[in-house]
Amino acid sequence: MPEPGEASELQTALLRLRRASGLPMVFGGLLSDARHARIAELSGAQTTALRGLVISAGSGLGGKAIALSRPCAVTDYPSSRHISHEYDVAVAAEGLRSVVAVPVVVRRKVRGVLYGALRTPLTLGDRTFDAATAAARDVEQALAVRDEVRELLAVAREQVTGPGAGPGTWEDVREAHRELRALAPRITDPALRGELLAVCGRLASAAGAPRTAAVPGVRLAPRELDVIACVASGATNAAAAERLGLRPETVKGYLRSAMRKLGAHTRLEAVVAARRSGLLP
Repeated sequence: MPEPGEASELQTALLRLRRASGLPMVFGGLLSDARHARIAELSGAQTTALRGLVISAGSGLGGKAIALSRPCAVTDYPSSRHISHEYDVAVAAEGLRSVVAVPVVVRRKVRGVLYGALRTPLTLGDRTFDAATAAARDVEQALAVRDEVRELLAVAREQVTGPGAGPGTWEDVREAHRELRALAPRITDPALRGELLAVCGRLASAAGAPRTAAVPGVRLAPRELDVIACVASGATNAAAAERLGLRPETVKGYLRSAMRKLGAHTRLEAVVAARRSGLLP
């Protein structure tokens, strides 16, 4: 079943689609299983006819887009001979005529479908198709990041709670911590971001991590810690900037600030001090 954060990503993408395309109505939903999507998000609707409608793969315009895993459109939905008409009553109640449907595809798997529609039978132009495709790509990227976070969280929890950690295991812990820190700014769902950062904290302070005497009272801003985590993996400022979606000059500024707080004169000293302080695993 779709998670609340995923629904939020869909809603945001649909609002962007409506603004970018000028379409009077946009709507969509995520798949609840391999063959069915439920219309859960609507913008510009005049009735409730489409809300909660379950779309089956192969049925109607959206079902065709799901089955073919590619965008599909009709100029006049009620009279189109290229789709089946299981949902005509709901579509007619909303007065929709020209409709485009774009699947949301993550790792070659359809995860949802977005629609844009006019209430007049006009041919939809490239601007509309481009906007709909861009909106679907936004959802795809957000879902892909969520999937990656979930996978990393599962690995990280195993590393924290699993049996004794040797040197190789702690290198894995450090890599998981760095990857999670790099993904955190891209997560818009507060609950998932909070869960991610909580696990990062557990990784940094997990029992058994090799430590020397702690440096008390050191606090780094989230972005300073993100940069130090990248530096700890051997990344250059340019590489850290690419991972974190920042400019190299910005990374340099965060690194300089973190080094000052940690009392470090070199990048290596900063990493060592961060680990002594329990900020990094």
